[in-house]
Amino acid sequence: MKKDYYEILEVAKTASAAEIKKAYRKQAIKYHPDKNPGDKQAEENFKLAAEAYEVLSDENKRAQYDRFGHAAFEGSMGGGGFSMDDIFSQFGDIFGGHFSGFSGFGGFGRGSSQQQVYVKGENLRIRVKVTLEDIVKGTEKKVKVRRKVKGEGTTYKTCTTCNGRGQVMQQVRTMLGVMQTASTCTACGGTGEVIDKHDKDTDAQGLKTIEETISINIPAGVMDGIQLNMSGKGNEAPVKNSVPGDLLVLIEEQEHETLKREGDNLHYDLYISFPEAVLGATKEIETVTGKVRIKIDEGVQSGKILRLRGKGVPSLQGRAAGDLIIHVNVWTPKNLTDKQKAFFREMQDSENFNPNPDKNEKSFFEKVKEMFS
Repeated sequence: MKKDYYEILEVAKTASAAEIKKAYRKQAIKYHPDKNPGDKQAEENFKLAAEAYEVLSDENKRAQYDRFGHAAFEGSMGGGGFSMDDIFSQFGDIFGGHFSGFSGFGGFGRGSSQQQVYVKGENLRIRVKVTLEDIVKGTEKKVKVRRKVKGEGTTYKTCTTCNGRGQVMQQVRTMLGVMQTASTCTACGGTGEVIDKHDKDTDAQGLKTIEETISINIPAGVMDGIQLNMSGKGNEAPVKNSVPGDLLVLIEEQEHETLKREGDNLHYDLYISFPEAVLGATKEIETVTGKVRIKIDEGVQSGKILRLRGKGVPSLQGRAAGDLIIHVNVWTPKNLTDKQKAFFREMQDSENFNPNPDKNEKSFFEKVKEMFS
């Protein structure tokens, strides 16, 4: 089971953004490969801290994590999802001047304080429809996605505007003297390189559109509106030093024909005849996980609520599954024969047919309160 992100960074769930950033910097420095050469466990802790910070530092991702836990990002990051290049390219600025570079990975440790800049490609968004059966059991969906990737013949050259530095220096004369400022190079977007050549089947940025079939793991218990994140399955960026964007999958829950969902609970309206209510019966109900048989006691009242524990929707938070709540409705016949009407007229004055609820009979409001408790 994956460790809680708040535990990894050693912060409370109420921690502010500044506290989370400070905690991540502390963990990153503690387990930095320069301080722990050859220590595989330290390297793994370093990656886990980056994974936790990537989620908790983003307001939307943090909200999803607080609500659904690791299942909100199923298939996106899970153990080892970050490479060292990813970490330094996305969060390298957090280390400040504590380390001059990391000699074992990517563009770091080249003898220069200039860090390699990585650009992230555009995210893609799709909707995936799921049935209640999919939600209860969990499923895998295969979808076709059109995404942009770099052509094999695409090459790059050093940007002549910034000479590969990714920044341009400007001097401004002020009353205090000459002030020098650095700004991101607009010609290369800070990458230090621009496109040199590209294939005929690519656009001016060296990208081409491909159709790819992607498998999406839909965890049991998802709900309408939740967004899953498929890391690296978005568009590639039109630069050499880049990481692909993400594929954001919005879950669209389809309505079930007979079952209504309320959180992790399922509700079912069971209609029984008047004779069944009087004499009792055994009824068979079709649910998303198979058929269940329930016993209707003699003299059951309309509005009776039966609860089948654990027959609802599995919880994303790892708690027990919800319940299947059965609402018993006694169906009053609308069309009777003269003989049937005569029988009920005869019974009108019978003591057994007079409403006489005892103290154990719950009111409508008590039943509603019980249902939501």
